[in-house]
Amino acid sequence: MTKERGSFSRLGFILAAAGSAIGLGNIWKFPYMTFENNGGSFVLVYLLAVAVVGLPIMIAEIVIGRSTQKSPVAAFLALKKPGWSIIGWLGIMTGFVILSYYSVVAGWTVHYFIKSVGWSIRGFGPETAATLGDQFGLFLSRPFAQIGYHALFMIFSMTVVIFGVKSGIERLTTILMPVLFGILLILVITSAWSSGFPEAIRFLFKPCQISPDSLLEAVGHAFFTLSLGMGAIITYGSYMKKDESVPRSAALVCVMDTLIALMACVVMFSLIFSLPEADRTQFSASIGVMFTTLPKLFYSMHGGFILSPLFYILVGFAALTSTISLLEVVVAFFIDQLNWSRIRATLLMGLTIFAFGILSALSLGAVQGLSVIRPLGGKSQGIFDTMDYLASNWFLPVGGILIALFVGWILPKAFSRKEVEEGHGPFRLHGLWIFLLRFVAPLAIGWIVYSVIILGKSFN
Repeated sequence: MTKERGSFSRLGFILAAAGSAIGLGNIWKFPYMTFENNGGSFVLVYLLAVAVVGLPIMIAEIVIGRSTQKSPVAAFLALKKPGWSIIGWLGIMTGFVILSYYSVVAGWTVHYFIKSVGWSIRGFGPETAATLGDQFGLFLSRPFAQIGYHALFMIFSMTVVIFGVKSGIERLTTILMPVLFGILLILVITSAWSSGFPEAIRFLFKPCQISPDSLLEAVGHAFFTLSLGMGAIITYGSYMKKDESVPRSAALVCVMDTLIALMACVVMFSLIFSLPEADRTQFSASIGVMFTTLPKLFYSMHGGFILSPLFYILVGFAALTSTISLLEVVVAFFIDQLNWSRIRATLLMGLTIFAFGILSALSLGAVQGLSVIRPLGGKSQGIFDTMDYLASNWFLPVGGILIALFVGWILPKAFSRKEVEEGHGPFRLHGLWIFLLRFVAPLAIGWIVYSVIILGKSFN
């Protein structure tokens, strides 16, 4: 590897890749989906899908990145498969688009951390609780606040990426990931004292009936949660040393991602099941509930004045470890392909993504025209929702299918075996891994695409 690109240590790669995967989807989306799909059996299907869909594709992405030690587009060119570089181009576009609106939501966590500190100091009374929804709507309608917090989070991300792989990304994630886990552990332990904790545990692990729609949701989230299909794991894999085990590292990342999601479920469900049954409908799919309903729940608990600020720190850290991986995908391309310096690539692309993201920041009520526009008809409303729809329903699934097909069918088996065994030793599951990539993963992700095209479903 060149000096410009750098490399991860063993722990650094695992924590960085886990940080890329762990984000708002773990802390909010998975608990909501599990709640809506009746718990136990949904969780079991999700775990199975992570093992037979998510993990094989993650290993495949790391193999592509580490074998070439290049960013996504350059990796396929180095493998003498220029036609398949479309996967890399798609990954760069996906990272660009997702970061442009993800950093908007990430910025909200900074705002609500500040607000929660104020509530903890001044007190959180009934009047505050009654106006949380109105306050959030007003916050979304303030253009300078939306752009300002979006800019702040992009500055955080750019600062980390400018310092490079070792001094920036690895150094930050080796600090933030243990802190993130520690905060979540505190929340889990605290939730164990709530009246809803026993019911939360039963709900989370007790088998139940599961519908075909729930199966689809579980498979879809198992794929989406691991940062697959957008070049992030290929890029991080290109910074992995040759003496590290690809299968073990990928498995640890999947375990960490899943563990964080399950811990978040315990916290959320303990809060929800502590409420009267009539009030549990407050738990909805909207990310806004994190800023309108959860504060009331936290401040209803003993120690809520500490737990609420801790929660927003947790969510902010999870978002930051994801935004830096999204930015790194784009930056690595310009370093590898155009020989730009890291500082130049980070500043120019970070500012470009920020500028593009202003459209999303203003499309949640701040600017009427951007908020109501429907470029895809009834599929989405507003620029923010449109970007999310395109990335989640098209860019990511198509990228995932192509990666599975490429490593499963196009990349020579002898080559993939050699790469996966370097630093690991004999990989006795190589045949099973190839089978999953050739048949199971494409069919599972193809089901997602089919449901979007034919059944009209949407993911976000």
